[in-house]
Amino acid sequence: MHSIDTLHELLIDELQDLYFAETRLTKALPKFAKAATHPDLKSSFAVHLEQTHGHLTRLEDALKTLGTVAKGKTCHAMLGLIEEGEDAIALKGPAPVRDAALIGASQRVEHYEIAGYGTARAFAECLGEHHVVELLKATLDEEAAADKKLTQLSRPVNADALAVDTGIHAGSTSKEA
Repeated sequence: MHSIDTLHELLIDELQDLYFAETRLTKALPKFAKAATHPDLKSSFAVHLEQTHGHLTRLEDALKTLGTVAKGKTCHAMLGLIEEGEDAIALKGPAPVRDAALIGASQRVEHYEIAGYGTARAFAECLGEHHVVELLKATLDEEAAADKKLTQLSRPVNADALAVDTGIHAGSTSKEA
């Protein structure tokens, strides 16, 4: 383990962790979108992929502001969360159940990102790094909106998954695998 002696260094470490996480997410989201069958879920993944590219740009700006280059530090948590998403993709069975699993895995990713960006923003606020605070707040707002969107999508998707259990059609556009 390397030494972190200041809050400034801790902020940089946190941002590098987030940079790695977002970089990996840009590779995972297209796979999530391809696996999803509910059209709104597919669309949500595509929109979040575009936002994630913006998150990387903001992180690059924040790291530059703090006097360092944008590089990632291995984020084992994100690697595990993406692996859970890949497990959801690999599920055999009805598509609505897989879509529900994808939403769950995606919300775990969002919650991790919300925690990371919130922590980094708190460090930046304490350090008086106002520009970095604004960059992180913008991303944090988008992550919270993505989580809210996934919660909204879970209602029809979960209803479709329940319909598989009960044999009652919930009226969604999802298809079975």
